[in-house]
Amino acid sequence: MSEAEAPTLYDQIGGLDTFRRLVDAFYARVERDPVLRPLYPESLREPRDHLALFLAQYFGGPTTYSEMRGHPRLRARHLRFAIGQRERDAWVRHMTGALYETNVSEPALSEMREYFEQAATFLINQDWPGRRPTDEIL
Repeated sequence: MSEAEAPTLYDQIGGLDTFRRLVDAFYARVERDPVLRPLYPESLREPRDHLALFLAQYFGGPTTYSEMRGHPRLRARHLRFAIGQRERDAWVRHMTGALYETNVSEPALSEMREYFEQAATFLINQDWPGRRPTDEIL
């Protein structure tokens, strides 16, 4: 099988249904987390849908997310939230737990966990509480 014919990670883990289960497991943790819960709107329905579609697309599935919302622009979409090391670590902890709960197996597990750790680090926008790195230029 050529590389072009190789199944995507999206296909390997079971498609959109698996991503929806992963996101449900993640948000069940977020709902109980005093660090992360305040960052989300009262209803988690829309964030669940967006995250499931984004992850499905990122890992080789349909481009529904971009068709609905445009370019992901992860950093720009998250700038309005104060994300420091504590929030990043909580997010990664909950997503890692959701990966195990959803029974994502290797090698997809390691690939996804690595992406989540890197993406969460990229979204940090606070050097210390109350100050964003961009405050000096505003």
